[in-house]
Amino acid sequence: MTTLPDNPQEDFGRHLTLRTGWREFVASSTREPMVRLSQAEYDALTEEDKYAYDEDRLDHHARLQVVATSTVRHTVTCGRRLIILNRGSISARRGLIVSGPANTGKTIALTQLGLAHELVDRRRHPGQDERIPVIYITVPPAATPRMIAAEFARFLGLPVLRSSNITDLTEAVVGVCTMARTGLVLVDEIHNISLQTRHGAEASDTLKYFSERIPATFAYAGIDIEEGGLLSGTRGDQIAGRFTSVDTHPFPYNAEWKALVAQMEANLLLDQHKPGTLTRLDRFIHTRTGGMIGTLSHQIRGAAVDAILTGTQKITKAGLLAVDLDIASRRKRPKGPSAPEPGE
Repeated sequence: MTTLPDNPQEDFGRHLTLRTGWREFVASSTREPMVRLSQAEYDALTEEDKYAYDEDRLDHHARLQVVATSTVRHTVTCGRRLIILNRGSISARRGLIVSGPANTGKTIALTQLGLAHELVDRRRHPGQDERIPVIYITVPPAATPRMIAAEFARFLGLPVLRSSNITDLTEAVVGVCTMARTGLVLVDEIHNISLQTRHGAEASDTLKYFSERIPATFAYAGIDIEEGGLLSGTRGDQIAGRFTSVDTHPFPYNAEWKALVAQMEANLLLDQHKPGTLTRLDRFIHTRTGGMIGTLSHQIRGAAVDAILTGTQKITKAGLLAVDLDIASRRKRPKGPSAPEPGE
């Protein structure tokens, strides 16, 4: 009986583009949430235990729980539907493309789809650790067919040697995926493929070949796919004819945005933080982040980390302002003094 190879890069741990990293991601999503200590309980700890508790809290805020936005829910619903519909398909399986501006949650939506499928597969096939329900890769810049095949191989832990040609890698990947019952292939940074170049066209053909050989649903994510070169020409028409699109976008200041901020605040583990502080500042936070979910997450997680490191144990407007945001969000913020916010 053929056995799956061990991953030669296990020490790199949490990289989602490695099988060990993906499994750690899935495992972390099912762990019990960290218990928050009261001030009295914290004060009773030894200095060593306080340090360990603070380190655990830093880790908690570094990977603050993903909030199920409407985009995430829509992506998971569409993806699960396609996976089920593709079960009986011999060829021409349908796929999904998550597309939108940078920092609007495309990777979050893609990985949450993968997480949902992995958990469903484990429930349907308990104890079958040899299964690899999900593969996650990113497309390298100026990708060639061999580079695409190598990304698949590295995730699976297959050796990628200088002497390995595209045929060797492809056959090895298809063989392992078929044996391991892979049902979902996630391909991130798909905008790195341009059908206007020879290498880009060949890389696209390689993904298409994998989709025909591996009985799985393929889901792509990339920046503004409709405006890029992936859907142009004959090859692009084939992709457009087989893939459903889910669009991501900045969130307007509305009830959902307020709920996102409230949920992130509820997940904080800060002893002195007064509940409701961030919800009273949700309009200020929206203006500062431009409604970008990625920037929102960085803003709140960064302020929480600062609150632990400085010992304040709470997030204030000043603490939010102290977190440097991405250049894009600064470009979109209106210049000049802003009106005072509630709770300031």
